[in-house]
Amino acid sequence: MLRRTTLKFTAALAAVSLLPSGAFAEMPASVDKPVTINFYNYNLASASAGADATKELIAGFEKKFPNIKVETVAVPSNEIMARVQAGIVAGKQPDVAQLVFRDLIYIASDLGANALEDMVDANELKEQLTGMIPQGLELGKVDGKTYGLAYTFSTPILFYNADLFKQAGLDPDKPPRTWDDINVAGKTIKEKTGKNGFFPGAYGPTDGTFVYQSIVMSNGGKVRDGNKLTFADKDAADAVKMLRNLVDSGAHAKIDPASASDTFAAGNMGMFLYTSALLSSVKKSAQGKFELRLAPMPSFGDKPTAPTNSGSALFVFSKDPDKQRASYELLKYLTSKEAYTIITSKIGYLPLRLDIVDDPNYLGPWLKENPMFRANIKQLDRLTANIAFPGPNYRQVEKMMMDGVREAVFGSGDPVEALKSAQEQGQDLMP
Repeated sequence: MLRRTTLKFTAALAAVSLLPSGAFAEMPASVDKPVTINFYNYNLASASAGADATKELIAGFEKKFPNIKVETVAVPSNEIMARVQAGIVAGKQPDVAQLVFRDLIYIASDLGANALEDMVDANELKEQLTGMIPQGLELGKVDGKTYGLAYTFSTPILFYNADLFKQAGLDPDKPPRTWDDINVAGKTIKEKTGKNGFFPGAYGPTDGTFVYQSIVMSNGGKVRDGNKLTFADKDAADAVKMLRNLVDSGAHAKIDPASASDTFAAGNMGMFLYTSALLSSVKKSAQGKFELRLAPMPSFGDKPTAPTNSGSALFVFSKDPDKQRASYELLKYLTSKEAYTIITSKIGYLPLRLDIVDDPNYLGPWLKENPMFRANIKQLDRLTANIAFPGPNYRQVEKMMMDGVREAVFGSGDPVEALKSAQEQGQDLMP
C-alpha cells in the first residue's frame, strides 16, 4: 500500500508534511460563493500544444461557473513537475495540475495528490466517470484509487507524406502495416527521393518513452516486472534490434530526435511515428506543401500492436473543502462531452468518451471532414498502459533506460549489450 512520505525536492533539505489519505473535511455539494483556484497546465505553454483550445475550455468553464475563477499557470511539459514540487515546498500548494502519467506513482505516494474516491461522494464520482473508456480511467489509478483523471490523451500514430510515397513509386492508399513494410517503404523513399524515410519519436529526451514502450510491448516485451527492470530481456531487446536494423538499412533517418517533428512537417520525411497530439500543428504546416495522411502504428508481423498512452491526467491537491469542490467541478468540465469535442477537434488528442465520436452534436461533423483520425480511435481497443517506474529515483532510471536505447539504436556496438549495461545501472536505483 502507498504511504505518505516526505517530499525530497532536488538537493534541498526542505520537507513538506502531507496529510494521510482520506484526511479531508467534507466537500460541499456546490460552489455557492466566489472561489479562486489555480491550474498548472502545460498545453497553455505552447500554441502547437493547444494553448488556444485550452483557453477556450477555461472560458467555457468560467461562464458555466461564474463563482469560480481559474488562475492558470502555464508551464512547459518538461518543467511542470518541478514547478509543482517547488510550489509545494514553498507552501503554495497547487489546486489542480495537469501532469503526465510517467509521474503517477510519485504523485500519489509523495506529492499528496487527493484520491478522488476519498474526496468525492461515490455516486457522484460514478456518474461523472460513466461513459469514459475504462482503459483510460485505469491509467490514473494506484492501489485501486483514482489519483489522476485521464485528460489529454494519445497513442502513437503513423503520420505519412502521401506525396513522397507517390514520388517514390509507393501506393499511398496502402500505407505500411508491419515493420518489414516500414523498412521497404523507408529505404525506397530515401533512394528515390533523397528525403528521409522514417523516424519514430521514441528517443526522448523527455517525451518519447511512450512510443518506445509501444514498440517494445507490441513485440511482447515490457520495461519492468515489479521492481525488476526487463528492458534488456529478449522480446524487448529484439524490438530495439529491429530499430537498429532499420538504421543500418537506411530506412530509419539519422537525425537529432528533437528535430524529427519539424523535419516531417517541412516535407522532408516520409513517415513519422508519434503522438496524435501533433495533428493540428502538422496539418497547418503541411497545408500547401504535401498531403498528410494517418495510419495505425506498425506491427511485428501478425502480432497485435499494443499502443501505449501519452498525454496527461488531472490531479487535485487542494485540502480546502471549497477549493476541492471548485477543483472537482473543473475536472468534470474538462472531461465532459463538450470539452472532449474541443480537445479532439482543435488539439488532436483522443476523445475518452467514445459516445461522442459519431454524435452530430459533438464530434460527428468533424470526423466526417477528418476521416483519417479514425485510424487513431481504432487503436483504443488495444490500449496498453505506459509503465511508470516506482521509487524516488524513477526519473533517473527512466533516463538510463532511454540513454541505453539511443546507444543501442544509433551506436556502433552490440545493441543488446548497450541495453544490458543500462539495465544493470538502473537496477541499482530501483526500490
